[in-house]
Amino acid sequence: MKNAVVVGGGHNGLVCAFYLASAGHKVTVLEKRDTIGGAAVTEEFHPGFRNSVASYTVSLLNPKVIADLDLRRHGLEIVERKMSNFLPLPDGRALESGPGRTKESVAQFSQKDAEALEGFNRMLDNAADVLRDLLLRTPPNVTDGNWMSAVPELLKAASLGRQFAALSLDARRDVLDLFTCSAAEILDRWFESDPIKALFGFDGIVGAWVSPHTPGTGYVLLHHCFGEVNGKQGIWGHAIGGMGAITQAMRKACEEKGVTIRTGAPVASIETASDQVRAVITEDGVRHEAEIVASNIHPKLLVGNLLKAAPLPDDFRRRIGYWQSGSGTFRMNVALDTLPVFTARPEPGDHLTAGIIIAPSLDYMDRAYLDSRAHGWSRQPVVEMLIPSTLDSTLAPEGKHVASLFCQHVAPELPDGFSGGSSWDDHKEAVADLMIGTVDHYAPGFAKSVVGRQVLSPLDLERKLSLVGGDIFHGRLSLNQLFSARPVLGYGAYRGPLAGLYMCGSSTHPGGGVTGVPGHNAAREILGDIRARRV
Repeated sequence: MKNAVVVGGGHNGLVCAFYLASAGHKVTVLEKRDTIGGAAVTEEFHPGFRNSVASYTVSLLNPKVIADLDLRRHGLEIVERKMSNFLPLPDGRALESGPGRTKESVAQFSQKDAEALEGFNRMLDNAADVLRDLLLRTPPNVTDGNWMSAVPELLKAASLGRQFAALSLDARRDVLDLFTCSAAEILDRWFESDPIKALFGFDGIVGAWVSPHTPGTGYVLLHHCFGEVNGKQGIWGHAIGGMGAITQAMRKACEEKGVTIRTGAPVASIETASDQVRAVITEDGVRHEAEIVASNIHPKLLVGNLLKAAPLPDDFRRRIGYWQSGSGTFRMNVALDTLPVFTARPEPGDHLTAGIIIAPSLDYMDRAYLDSRAHGWSRQPVVEMLIPSTLDSTLAPEGKHVASLFCQHVAPELPDGFSGGSSWDDHKEAVADLMIGTVDHYAPGFAKSVVGRQVLSPLDLERKLSLVGGDIFHGRLSLNQLFSARPVLGYGAYRGPLAGLYMCGSSTHPGGGVTGVPGHNAAREILGDIRARRV
């Protein structure tokens, strides 16, 4: 039996802890906040009103993780949106998407685009199937070791090569394009009307501080296509009780296996000796002996704070130092005394359960990004709004509602010299007013219906949830930060540069979102190393 410490009680840390404890090891999770869950937590933000604080919708949570942790037995219930997405337009029209809806809705803008949908979705599905097959695999690791250490990695690469070769040539070309091209370039090949390109283009920029014309946003679009809800692929849903219901169910699963969870326990350092981890020291001075340390925190915080004095390779430390992180996200929760009334759909309906996207074209998204780079935030921002209380009556008093506003684009850090060196603390309330006003433009009266709000700038997301640069993915999903190169080429197999040190968070393959996959995969590698006596 090994002593293992997981640093960070976010969902991936809990998943990793569960698998290690299930194998009979002694596991302690250390979480700096007073509650576990990381970015997947539910809090009361206004008297009587609760909502998911940061992450806000379910699809990417892996079905194997759900089954292995038996999350449904531990109280998790996920319901589907009645409509997938709703895109209101300035001219009073709207695009609706979801099973049985999308083609007819697209036809009002372009019959040609409506006919192209089937082929486009088939292309995305084929590529998403490839990605799904890669999710639970450990990427081949580039190694400087001898031939014996290289052989297993070569076999992994050969297996992936055979899988890719099994695709048709057209499908291989599509996968290559999705991994390298911009979302706009791909969408322009398939469609002619702005609304359908905007609907898919939003998935290419969500959580990323980029333009839809930025190379690599095709992959971000694909990243948001591999999920499922209740066995239905490509569907988005809501966890009853908010995203915190997921991590509370995970906590129950962990504790059932004997995991010790300490909240209010920020870590000060990881102690090492002879190039191995030895212990984790919390800020209150408690020393936790550990033969295994699994880090579920941002790599810059791991290397720059907890391993300051550790004998890490210089190049590894240097490359983590310029790990690209910053998602341009401004997150809000608002308490409403009535449901919004959209000019495009004035009657209550399924659209109020959807992801409501305010971003009518790719050009609009591009201008929002460019404006944020120059001004600090876009004065015509991109907003996705969900109203989870239309599906979950536990979140608000009877007759009242809560809404999540996931807003872009804002600069993770304000431009140099901005307003005399002021910070996000000086501007976030004005920007929050702008975000609410943007929704109000499409749903007149929305601003007056807001009776309370929670506002989280990129700086708040970093301070509150340790999301460096406000990055919801723990690092940009760009080609140089994916798969074997996540977080650094040579350390893409969940192992750190010290014996017994592992990484199990969103900065590892396959990246961000509430998936549980990094925690699952890291635990598998740890257990494999224990069996091979490499720990």
